[in-house]
Amino acid sequence: MNFALSEEQEFFKKTIADTVDRMIVPKAQEIDEKDEFPWDLWKEFTGLGYIGLRYPEEIGGMNADKVMCMIFYEEVARGSVGFAQSVIMNILMGTYFIFRFGSEAIKERCLYPAMRGEKVATMCFTEDQSGSDLGSTRTTAVKDGDGWRINGTKMWITNGPVCDFCTVLATNDPSKGLKGLNFFLVEKGTPGFSSGQVLNKLGCRGTVTGELVFDDVWVPDENFLGTELGKGVVYVGDILDEVRLMTGAMALGIARGAYAEALEFARKRMAFGQYIGNFQLIREKFAEMDTLMNAARLMVYYGAWLLEENKDCRVLAAEAKMYATEVCLKVVDELTRIYGANAFAYEYSPQRYFRDARFLLYGGGTHEVLRDFIGRSLIGKL
Repeated sequence: MNFALSEEQEFFKKTIADTVDRMIVPKAQEIDEKDEFPWDLWKEFTGLGYIGLRYPEEIGGMNADKVMCMIFYEEVARGSVGFAQSVIMNILMGTYFIFRFGSEAIKERCLYPAMRGEKVATMCFTEDQSGSDLGSTRTTAVKDGDGWRINGTKMWITNGPVCDFCTVLATNDPSKGLKGLNFFLVEKGTPGFSSGQVLNKLGCRGTVTGELVFDDVWVPDENFLGTELGKGVVYVGDILDEVRLMTGAMALGIARGAYAEALEFARKRMAFGQYIGNFQLIREKFAEMDTLMNAARLMVYYGAWLLEENKDCRVLAAEAKMYATEVCLKVVDELTRIYGANAFAYEYSPQRYFRDARFLLYGGGTHEVLRDFIGRSLIGKL
């Protein structure tokens, strides 16, 4: 058993941490307050090449292993989870199916510019009546000549209002449930494709999130992303473990940022004639937070190693996402308690960590859905 990072991974961790401290951390509060897509930061950060993190070097990527990807997700979320959501959407969900199934022409138009940060990508799963329940997807794709006609509305789409293209989950036969799902590429400017309501979110601000409308949108057969009809849910499964571990890594990033804020405050805040860090009950909070974060990190990074080794990690990925997120919620709650009333003021950062952490409850599966999946996997079919 070897729990050490390689020299390459250690170097990468230091490099991305320094970049986050220099470029993202100083702008985190401004990103949250403005709740606008930070185009200047986007151009500056994506110009460093990180968007190609998980793709091959021969197409301009970094060919990073899964552990390095988790290091990246954790560090960027530590800086600003709002900005991290936009960046990670381009790195992972928004471009994955195009890389896997897109023609060279599609890759030239969408994937490669997205890897350079020149285009913004997104993935469209969620609808007003279907989130975790993908079998209830109502967006339809009907064969029409040498292409497909798409109709429906997607909601809670990260980067949706500013995206240049999106990968859309649609059904070619609603009666088939999960077996009728497929993915299609829709690009900005396609007739009938538009952005609708923009959501004013409690947390994860700066990632513009909203509604995308597909009103009789026609796309050519080339934009069908897959090898055969009805395999969309299978393709989702191929990336779902990584998405769940990524969410766990983001939770670790938020928790680390909150922990560092709490530690700094406990070392300088005076009460009853001494620093509050001298009080036993305050020290107990740090002992518990550090223990929980270390346990969560072991789960997330072990899952990443399993992914890299092509080993089954479906249950562990679900457990890691769920546990790391709950740990994050615990840590940010303790941060607000250590800060006291100051945590309730927008002038201080604890309220931002508190709001941001809750967003991770939903991505990669709600914890109610995950607990059911984990339980069924452990007990088996009776």
